[in-house]
Amino acid sequence: MCCDVVSAKPVAFFDFDGTLTTGDTLMPFLKFLVGSPIYYTKLTVNSHYILAYFLKVLRNDVAKRLLLKGYLAGYRLGHLYEKGQKFADEIIPLMLRREGMELVKWHQSQGHDCVLVSASFDIYLKAWARRENLSSVICTNLEEKDGGLVSDTIFGKNCHGNEKSERIANWIKNHNPSKTYAYGDTAGDLPMLRTVDYGFMWNERKQQFVRV
Repeated sequence: MCCDVVSAKPVAFFDFDGTLTTGDTLMPFLKFLVGSPIYYTKLTVNSHYILAYFLKVLRNDVAKRLLLKGYLAGYRLGHLYEKGQKFADEIIPLMLRREGMELVKWHQSQGHDCVLVSASFDIYLKAWARRENLSSVICTNLEEKDGGLVSDTIFGKNCHGNEKSERIANWIKNHNPSKTYAYGDTAGDLPMLRTVDYGFMWNERKQQFVRV
């Protein structure tokens, strides 16, 4: 499935990292891609900005460009999609948040569209979305240079914060859903949650999603 569906039925937008999973997926993907020895060597060399990324003191888009330059630039995009498929099949299922996935299944059982909205990369998100029969994916895309190699920057804008809400607003305009829901887990998801009729934030203390 995983294609843009034009319909007036309700839609639920889901953040990925921390909402449908129990944590970040980008660093585990990089480890899966390059292997533990290279991953930890690069981690040591680049520890200053990786730490800043996790502490939220470095802008998400800046951190992403640095990670691209350090880990992904120079790979063939086709190879990354192949590794992304394996990551989606073998690793992501071990990282899923039960409460988030139950909401996905509930919305699907009601006939609602389910759209993944994430700052993470398309190279594994699209494969996972197909696996789970999601309607569409809104995410950050890698830039491909001549020869099929990945550059050290992203294609278009980083799908984070206000960019998420803008893309969701555009999706709503094009698809005209009857009701809109969204689920997130961090302050960066608040613009997205305020764009819809019903926004819910993961509450770690209560271990449940609460209305915002």
